Amino acid sequence: MTQSQSVLASSHASRIIHTVQSGLKPAGIEPHVTRSWHRCIKEYKLEPQGPRKIAVRDPVAVKELQQRMGELLRVARAEMESLYEQISGSGFAVMLADSQGTLLNTITDPTLQREFRQAGLWLGALWDERHEGTNGIGTCIAEGASVTVHREEHFRGYNMGLSCSGAPILDPHGELLAVLDASSVNSLDSRLIQRHTMALVNMSASLISRWNFLHEFRDAFVLRFHSRPEFVGLLHEALLAVDANGLVLATNESALLQLGCPNRKQLVGKPISDLFQFDFATLEQRARREPGAIWPVRDVALGRRFFAIVRAPMVQHVNNPSRVAATGAGESLAQIQLDARVDVHPKYVGNDDAIRKALACGHQLFAKQVPILLQGATGTGKEAFARTLHRESHWHDKPFVSINCGAIPESLIESELFGYGRGAFPGASKDGRVGRIQQSSGGTLFLDEICDMPMALQTSLLRVIEEREITQVGSETTIPVDLHVISASHRDIRAMVASGEFREDLYYRLNGMALSLPLLRDRTDKADLIRALLHEESPDASIDIARDAFQRLIDYPWPGNVRQLRNVLRTASVLCRDHLIRLPNLPQEILDGDLGTTTGKVAASAAETQHTQDAVSTPSTALREAERAALLRELERLRWNVSRTAHALNISRNTLYRKMHKHGIVLSH
Repeated sequence: MTQSQSVLASSHASRIIHTVQSGLKPAGIEPHVTRSWHRCIKEYKLEPQGPRKIAVRDPVAVKELQQRMGELLRVARAEMESLYEQISGSGFAVMLADSQGTLLNTITDPTLQREFRQAGLWLGALWDERHEGTNGIGTCIAEGASVTVHREEHFRGYNMGLSCSGAPILDPHGELLAVLDASSVNSLDSRLIQRHTMALVNMSASLISRWNFLHEFRDAFVLRFHSRPEFVGLLHEALLAVDANGLVLATNESALLQLGCPNRKQLVGKPISDLFQFDFATLEQRARREPGAIWPVRDVALGRRFFAIVRAPMVQHVNNPSRVAATGAGESLAQIQLDARVDVHPKYVGNDDAIRKALACGHQLFAKQVPILLQGATGTGKEAFARTLHRESHWHDKPFVSINCGAIPESLIESELFGYGRGAFPGASKDGRVGRIQQSSGGTLFLDEICDMPMALQTSLLRVIEEREITQVGSETTIPVDLHVISASHRDIRAMVASGEFREDLYYRLNGMALSLPLLRDRTDKADLIRALLHEESPDASIDIARDAFQRLIDYPWPGNVRQLRNVLRTASVLCRDHLIRLPNLPQEILDGDLGTTTGKVAASAAETQHTQDAVSTPSTALREAERAALLRELERLRWNVSRTAHALNISRNTLYRKMHKHGIVLSH
């Protein structure tokens, strides 16, 4: 060790000891780091300047641990390779450790294998806090949460060159199975850039946890639901495993969050009918007859509406990692980030008077490159409308690029929008990446759920629209772009502007003309729409609908709008015989009128009937109270750390601050 290194290590040790002894909270150091420093000194009796002594399990023990992990290890390896491809060329190693901190699998930059080995990052090495102090793997285990440990935050002086991001892989009962970690040696990146890597690691760990849940309960019914229909079947969906007696076997973290439950004891062992307004027979019928069809359901506690699909028990076990996609772990991260939609390429818009007037106005303005803002409730066909404008434009042969601003983690959205150059930061592809805005140049850029865009990115987007040029992340070179922008939201943007939640200048830049799309139940062309969508879903089969079934479809109020109608027709076309859809092929809530009763019909649509012109849903008092209680519970659990709470809730910090302001929650802790 050189003299300068010795001085640095001594200063590092003094800082840690002073922090622990004084009880101070140094600026810029995350609470999980200072808590770990306390454990290292008080519990483990470690010394920051102690010599490197890597504890390593013998190869036989490592082999036994790998075999014990079984199929999960092979699935994790596949996801690790996918993660490594995204961060290759940035000096990273991707590692998997068991719940005790033993490294069981590693993928290392081949040019840095010696450096990683010198750092002690090899198979069998123990990286729990008791052996290695504060680090991405050990501190993730101790905290039970995702952590980043950056350079001098490591307890051991000899680990100060590392930058680590560790995320937990949980079993269906909330217990730690393993830790996924991405670490770099001799890291010079900032903590801000490290957040990008942390987001990628988190998503990969969540995919593995989700696959494990579906795999472990492959012989059970699995209810998959979310409050937003476009997220059903994707990364953040809620999962409930149900046995043949209708009892809940297990639940994932997202289900606890969606239902507002603090722990699994409130759900596990309960009949499904105690949680939702349907019985097990209905669940079973759905699984057998309508797999994959999105289904509006309500919970018993507060009558909140969710959207669900149900998977029947699988006959065959999944023994081939290549089949992971069938149960969810094989979905690409790009698909999850950018394609969180039920209808990927809807074509038919409709012949309703309001739709035709909006299209005529849209065509005239869009041809002059006037930005269009689409307002409409979830499922009303905003993307289909935008695609129609694009198909009938002069640039129809150019790309149509769709971005769901609410489906991309805040830490990734800037690089997804603007792209980055070669080697721009750790976590960047070695060849760089063209951003989505640049991909749309000359064609159409569709910004769905624009209200979910973080405030800081709103400023950057405004600059791009005004100056017609972008600057990639990590670059100073500007790139000209030819933009035709359509944005969309189901929320009242004017109200958000008034409350300071959305930039006023960006609103007026996007709102060259605001066009409102009607709710399906208010449209006059439902008959034509049903026939057109049925043809889209079954283009190679001439499928018809019996008169009584057709009338039920016309009379139904469609709380899920066009998206729900499309899913119903898709399922019915598969279930019908002799190419004729009959009443028994329709979902039970349509046969009953809606969720069972007329009262249910009113309740199902109450949130959407308010402010119909702008298609904005206003939550009930009960929902507001439930959301406030959930926010307070998470803030308390995470010691009022806003960053960690936002991460736990899968929302941005700005969104969390807005929700806290809305509910009168003050950071007084």
